[in-house]
Amino acid sequence: MRRVLITGGSGFLGSHVAGMLAAREDVELVVSADLREEPEREGIRSVRMYSVRMDVTDAENIARVLGEYRIDTVVHLAAIVNPGADVDLEYRVDVTGTANVLAACVGTGVVRIVVSSSGAAYGYHPDNPEWIDETQPLRGNDVFPYSRHKRLVEEMLAEHRRTHPELEQVIFRIGTILGPDVRNQITALWDGRRILRITGSDSPFVFAWVDDVAAAFARAATDGPPGIYNVAGDGSLTVPQIAARLGKPLLTIPAWALVVALSVGRMLRLTPHGPEKVVFLRYRPVLANGRLKTEFGFTPSRTSAEAFEEYLTTHPGVGRA
Repeated sequence: MRRVLITGGSGFLGSHVAGMLAAREDVELVVSADLREEPEREGIRSVRMYSVRMDVTDAENIARVLGEYRIDTVVHLAAIVNPGADVDLEYRVDVTGTANVLAACVGTGVVRIVVSSSGAAYGYHPDNPEWIDETQPLRGNDVFPYSRHKRLVEEMLAEHRRTHPELEQVIFRIGTILGPDVRNQITALWDGRRILRITGSDSPFVFAWVDDVAAAFARAATDGPPGIYNVAGDGSLTVPQIAARLGKPLLTIPAWALVVALSVGRMLRLTPHGPEKVVFLRYRPVLANGRLKTEFGFTPSRTSAEAFEEYLTTHPGVGRA
């Protein structure tokens, strides 16, 4: 019977994971920990659910909460949802926050931690293979703080696997999560009258529907094997395919022109995005999910294309077709 704490438990993904865990017979307790405290909820079946206020940048408070609720499993989801506004804050939450959570887990005897990483840890590079599996190096991109932070977090996790093997780890490198309430920097690319494409770059996306991601986390926190897994639906969608499905024309721009436009736009404070975002648009890591299916034993119920279709169903104003 697991006693699970979820950091970022009130967030978009965290609330789905909490519901999945509360429905399982092998979970005794679920604690949703977040800066936003929610009312206590009595659980489903025999599960008790609590909501506590917790800041991952406060190391002492994390340890106190883990000890108070006798937590044996931590699902670490706390992160900045839309990065780019405050890099220092993002570092404190993503990197320092993860260090604090790991230290508290080791100090209180937690037996398993499940961490939401990202395909961004592989980095956005022109020599990325067509499909990236978990054997590829984590290179990140120093010019793209979100990618750099994910790489730093994974380096920290690797060191803990060496120094604290008693703490089991499950790491999910996740593709683009879609769901009924999702609005972020990626979905914003589809809201305009035309779909941006960089000359010579079809920039495939891999998508995962939020219920599939939450179900994978619920398995990871209970009876799933430890390890590192890419999480995405089968297949991918290129920018031209997305544009065709939306019924919108492409706006094709050379990379150098977009670099200039973003440099000028940020200098004039017309956009928070800078030229470093061009690599994000050109060289997306396309995640292979073979290990997730064969070794972790989980097959997403929706392919990338099916997740995108469901997104359009729940966001009817996005497409024209």
